[in-house]
Amino acid sequence: MNDEQAGADTRGAPVDGVTGEGQGSGRAREAKGPAVGSQTLARGLHALELVARQPQGLAVQDLAQRLGVHRTIAYRILVTLAEHHLVVKAADGRYRAGSGTVTLARGYAAGVREAALPVLRRTADELGATLALIAAEGEEAVAVAVVEPLSVDYHLSYRVGSRHPVGTGAAGLALAALRPPARGESPEVVQAREQGYAQTFGQVEPGAYGVAVPLRLADAALQMCVNLITSRQDVAEGSVPTMRAIAEEISALG
Repeated sequence: MNDEQAGADTRGAPVDGVTGEGQGSGRAREAKGPAVGSQTLARGLHALELVARQPQGLAVQDLAQRLGVHRTIAYRILVTLAEHHLVVKAADGRYRAGSGTVTLARGYAAGVREAALPVLRRTADELGATLALIAAEGEEAVAVAVVEPLSVDYHLSYRVGSRHPVGTGAAGLALAALRPPARGESPEVVQAREQGYAQTFGQVEPGAYGVAVPLRLADAALQMCVNLITSRQDVAEGSVPTMRAIAEEISALG
């Protein structure tokens, strides 16, 4: 049975507890509507996240297993996402992130991200290390832009969308330092706030040095920092003046 047959042979049948027209009372459907709609949206967003995290893509059955749903439901979710160009079906039958995700990414802190990218590219090559723009989303630090150096043969890397807790690692400490002082916060956060940057070793990735400087943006709701990761202690320690300078540059542009 191919994907199209999988989607077709359940038409009219209940899916996720939703009955077809004429089944059940209108009042029952009206009462269940919001909950079912929220569940469907949540599954669709989760499916998009799962596909986007896999550069090799996901097959329908792979997605169904990860979502814990029937194959036909996974197929319908993918078809809907494909209609909005958020995923695309490749020749091997696997689904990969589509061009629509680029539009979504550009919308997030668009001005700051666009202003930061040329600065990050220039500095990554200058320092020979990977640089990133990191944003706070609740209690998580999320990479919204990552630039790897072309000037060296070996470097550490990580992907856009990588997450770790605020308060952990150089970026997490720099983001925590942007917040008002709080009772019980760690000495590392206090130090980062006082000196204007954070430097760590091995907190997020074993063997990795991190240096991060918070951005002082006009929009105080955006808590962001620039972050450097490297396996070399000398690069990390020598990068502080440059990292502070580009944080000021990006803050002024953003």
